[in-house]
Amino acid sequence: MSYRIEKDTIGEIRVEESKYWGAQTQRSIENFPIGTEIMPEQLIQAFAILKRSAAEVNHELGQLEKDKMLAIQYASDQIIAGKMNDHFPLVVWQTGSGTQTNMNMNEVIAYVGNQWLKEQESETILHPNDDVNQSQSSNDTFPTAMHIAAVVSIEEHLFPAVNEMKETLQNKIEEFQHIIKIGRTHLQDATPVTFSQEISGWLEMITQSEKMIKDSYRYLRELAIGGTAVGTGLNAHRDFGQRVCDQISKHTNGVFTSAPNKFHALTSHDAIVHTHGALKSLAANLMKIANDIRWLASGPRAGFGEITIPANEPGSSIMPGKVNPTQTEAITMVAAQVMGNDTTIGIAASQGNFQLNVYKPVIIYNLLQSIQLLADSIASFDQRCIKGIRPNETKMNQYLEQSLMLVTALNPHIGYEKAASIAKKAYQENTTLKQAAVSLNILSEKAYDQLVNPMNMLGPTDN
Repeated sequence: MSYRIEKDTIGEIRVEESKYWGAQTQRSIENFPIGTEIMPEQLIQAFAILKRSAAEVNHELGQLEKDKMLAIQYASDQIIAGKMNDHFPLVVWQTGSGTQTNMNMNEVIAYVGNQWLKEQESETILHPNDDVNQSQSSNDTFPTAMHIAAVVSIEEHLFPAVNEMKETLQNKIEEFQHIIKIGRTHLQDATPVTFSQEISGWLEMITQSEKMIKDSYRYLRELAIGGTAVGTGLNAHRDFGQRVCDQISKHTNGVFTSAPNKFHALTSHDAIVHTHGALKSLAANLMKIANDIRWLASGPRAGFGEITIPANEPGSSIMPGKVNPTQTEAITMVAAQVMGNDTTIGIAASQGNFQLNVYKPVIIYNLLQSIQLLADSIASFDQRCIKGIRPNETKMNQYLEQSLMLVTALNPHIGYEKAASIAKKAYQENTTLKQAAVSLNILSEKAYDQLVNPMNMLGPTDN
């Protein structure tokens, strides 16, 4: 293996000839041999968008030569396109400001940009600090890239998956309006519902979670860029921050603005805490929906068995013919992970000391993991489970007819206590409600049939 010598303010260090990074990236590799979690690709691409935008603004402000801007644009576009992923090896467990990742980006852009400049027969040379990092600090670029990556990931990956699931649930609501089944509270029999009404609850849970995320993530559109080292904007033009935000908005088809208070933007990550709280709410709702589905599909002969779900793969290595609700298990594990990530993010975000929070890498790692896991699991759950749900109407009717809670329809006519006595007698003697009502001389068969009709128990009355 061949090496080249790179230099920084510490001194010389060897770097593999095939790698595009420089001395500071190599030092990070050697100084932080911790874990296997590397900086997310979404963050790297967001960083490249930021560096491209910063170079364009620095050129507009007369502070960066055109050749250098073009070289930075070229290199950044290669990174955004995912062609340079092998040159971003740094782990999450590094400096809490993400300085090494910022320098990894600067060094790769400088290396690739200088190759491009040579091809253009230009004598211009890019410097990773003086040119690629011009008007910037790790302390404002890293949180800026965090917000860009989060917004883009939510919009391009999470929301499409959520919308597809909502469409599937709406189709199920329309398909199953005619099916009446028993409702359940406390895992005990309750009054009847339609299968569509049950599913409508699931749909509204997803819809409300989506609204909460949309309300919360707008705060992520405020960017720290322009604050430089401690929030004062030292070494940056006074218009730099907002103009970079305008460029980022153009490159992402989004709307980003300069954070009004850069001291807050560098030291606090409350916007991410807020957004991840909404993601946790979505995770909680998905946990509930998945648990409902696996309860309803339990059996097929010794459980509820009210619905069937797709048989995607064999469920056991020893029990032939067994099929398990694996998609529900996958998405509930994701929900548990997201809830754990929320705890990590909350603790890490509380650790801002003076002008800087130094837990940034672990915050963005967990946030982007939550977004990706939710998006992927929702898409899989929808495609491989929800779309294939089919009702077992025979089983639903059986439970409906046997339910003691149909007696609730009698409350307005005979009172709660008499209705309770009918239910208790039917349960104790293992008879029907009608038989118990007649036996107690509370109602005739005809009167019972007129008053107890599941079709009339699906909503409020007009009187």
